[in-house]
Amino acid sequence: MPKEAPQRQAVIRRADRPGDLGWVVMAHGELYARQFGFSTDFEVLVAKIVGDYAAKHSPAGEAAWIAEVDGERAGCVFLVADDRPGVAKLRVLLVTPAARGLGLGTRLVEQSLAFAREAGYRQVTLWTTDNLVSARRIYEHFGFTLTTEEPHAGFGRALVGQHWDLDL
Repeated sequence: MPKEAPQRQAVIRRADRPGDLGWVVMAHGELYARQFGFSTDFEVLVAKIVGDYAAKHSPAGEAAWIAEVDGERAGCVFLVADDRPGVAKLRVLLVTPAARGLGLGTRLVEQSLAFAREAGYRQVTLWTTDNLVSARRIYEHFGFTLTTEEPHAGFGRALVGQHWDLDL
């Protein structure tokens, strides 16, 4: 009789440990280059998002989470305030290939939306590119709607940028 694979331990926790923020930038840079052919311009954007969060986030209205599988970082997401009052932005959602299929992307977004509701936001918005099909399925699952699309010539390739919104 074949031996069953051990159950993997997956947890979602706040991104508050040394190395978490640097891992977010590194993981995005490496994974998106390997999987989608993105240039370092994308890593620069992620570094700016993470740096802005680190320098001036408001704990009452902004948070970041890390997904771990068997004690190793395997995913992340940030929720930050938009310039418009009552609106938050979902940023830098990522799940590593080795951890896909465990529902971590869904759990990360679920955690973000619960936090957004508790913080009193009335809407969550996000920007992504059309080639991120798995992420789009997660957004649709939670009721986000595609509001605009436009060509995006960044990250070393031609893409279509998408804005998605969710009224809470």
